[in-house]
Amino acid sequence: MALLHRAELRPSKLELLVPWLPGRSWFAGEAGAEVTRVAAYRFDDPAGEVGVETLLVRAGDGPVLQVPLTYRGAPLAGADEHLVGVIEHSVLGRRWAYDACGDPVYPPLLAAAVLADAGQAEEYFEVDGKREMRPASMTLTGSRTGRPVPTGPVSAGPVDGGGTVVRVGEVELAVVRQPVPADVPAAGGLTGTWSGQDEPVLLAYAR
Repeated sequence: MALLHRAELRPSKLELLVPWLPGRSWFAGEAGAEVTRVAAYRFDDPAGEVGVETLLVRAGDGPVLQVPLTYRGAPLAGADEHLVGVIEHSVLGRRWAYDACGDPVYPPLLAAAVLADAGQAEEYFEVDGKREMRPASMTLTGSRTGRPVPTGPVSAGPVDGGGTVVRVGEVELAVVRQPVPADVPAAGGLTGTWSGQDEPVLLAYAR
């Protein structure tokens, strides 16, 4: 479960991506153009400390890009190269936003979604002491491979064929940065649909 806050963000998440995205080798679209949100999904950090959100966005009239992010209350040691930027959150204070592929919290959560269809986190707003569910903006479908979800050392590898490779133990996963409809590999995959995109697109897969 993800508990969200009705808060003011400076800069907003999308504003943060405007200067960051064009520097990525997988970027497509108009550099400096307005970044718009297409859909999004979240995973639950078991420790409840790190926000884990994947944004599907467009830069100008470009294709859909997949941007997994993590939000932390303090800098992540040794992860400067993965820092997207710093956000001032009116409720939580300063938050450090990272490319999730370089954050050790993210790969095990992605592995659970790809290999065991763990799904996305339910999102709630807390309003006047009551929790209101936020409708999901997209649907996720993972594989039920029967393989155990790996634990152990995690790492991020170089971009490979338009994706970013992350590893959890002995399992290697590819995050598709420009998701399009594609067959799910036999080793397992994660697909998504949203309003206006009825044909599932491949978001990530096991290699």
